[in-house]
Amino acid sequence: MRVDKFLKNSRVIKRRTVAKEACDQNRVTVNDRPAKAGTDVEPGDVIHIEFGNSSITLKVVAVPESVRKEDASGMYEVLE
Repeated sequence: MRVDKFLKNSRVIKRRTVAKEACDQNRVTVNDRPAKAGTDVEPGDVIHIEFGNSSITLKVVAVPESVRKEDASGMYEVLE
């Protein structure tokens, strides 16, 4: 699954266009490499996102094509 779609489906970022913009501005890395919006993510990958003066690091646990809002937090594990 594309990283922008993963961030939207997991509800980490509310809109896919915002996730794409974050990738375009080099604020998203996957496994310590700058990620483009189309970068594929798989279970076990580590995603780091910069939000202004804060940041979050996530480990991908599952990559379902669709997920219910209540189950979205089960797609990742917060590392930092």
